[in-house]
Amino acid sequence: MGTAASFAVLAGSTVTNEGNSVVTGDVGVSPGTAVTGFPPGTVVGGTIYAGAAAAGAKADLGTAYDNAFGQPTEFNLSPAPVTPTLAPGTYAVESGLLVNGTWTLDAQNNPDAVWVFKVPAGLTTATGSSIVLQNGAQACNVFWVTDESATLGSGSTFVGTLMALTSITVNSGATIQGRVLARTAAVTLNNNVITRPVCENTTTTTTGDAATTTTTGDAATGDAATTTTTGDAATTGDAATTGDAATTGDAATTTTTGDAATTGDAATTTTTGDAATTGDAATTGDAATTGDAATGDAATGGHDTGGHDTGGHDTGGHDTGGHDTGYGTGGYGDCACDSPAKPGKPGHHKP
Repeated sequence: MGTAASFAVLAGSTVTNEGNSVVTGDVGVSPGTAVTGFPPGTVVGGTIYAGAAAAGAKADLGTAYDNAFGQPTEFNLSPAPVTPTLAPGTYAVESGLLVNGTWTLDAQNNPDAVWVFKVPAGLTTATGSSIVLQNGAQACNVFWVTDESATLGSGSTFVGTLMALTSITVNSGATIQGRVLARTAAVTLNNNVITRPVCENTTTTTTGDAATTTTTGDAATGDAATTTTTGDAATTGDAATTGDAATTGDAATTTTTGDAATTGDAATTTTTGDAATTGDAATTGDAATTGDAATGDAATGGHDTGGHDTGGHDTGGHDTGGHDTGYGTGGYGDCACDSPAKPGKPGHHKP
């Protein structure tokens, strides 16, 4: 449709409205310049264009018209079918077409389904007739093209883009979910509601990898996702809670169960490590309580027992057999040197 796509009403000579018509979309005329009846008619979400301002849209309408008529025919349609249900496709009639009763356009659950109706001798919809969309059909994908004029009956409901070579007359109370576009002549309205169709976006992304980042994709609950939930770098990962560098790991909490924590070799030096309680330089080591410098060589068997105290000085040397016994008894144990009036001699002491 090109630039004609934004128009709900487009004519070649004039656009005329009677009553309180409501048109959603642009209204235009070219090469004519007359647009009348607005107000009381209203244009919603669009602008009125006339003359040269609508020339581009009129040119694009001509291209769309020719394209529709050039579509290969898939189905032949009788001039006045009654309440048919029509599958998507291109339909053609040999003469004029009358839409009577209720027509159903069934998309068969394909929202991109397209209908094209080629009418070589004028199109008319009966009073109170209706066209119904079913199973995902969209008004934006329905096209009617006639090489003469078109008339929509009073109180009828019409769906799709109607392109006529000459004029289009929309009688009182008719409702259109689509467009009325006349190439060379007038468009006449009378208390109508015309809404330019817009195709709904039928492509949605739900569970893909780069889709809703907080739902089910790989970037949602995956490895590098919510770092506090289920990913490898989240709760149970190596660098997380139960990982090697966390609670039970080797270099983890140094006061718990890791090798460098409580039971490790270089851990708490006051507990169970080799350099702690039971280590060589600790309690039971050689230089500790029972070691060589404690009860060993320089303790019992050296000076105190076998050396100075027992077998040397105290017992067999000075105290018993030497100075204290021999001198005290047969020598000068009671001599003047023991008197408090004279100082003792060097090497002797008062007993």
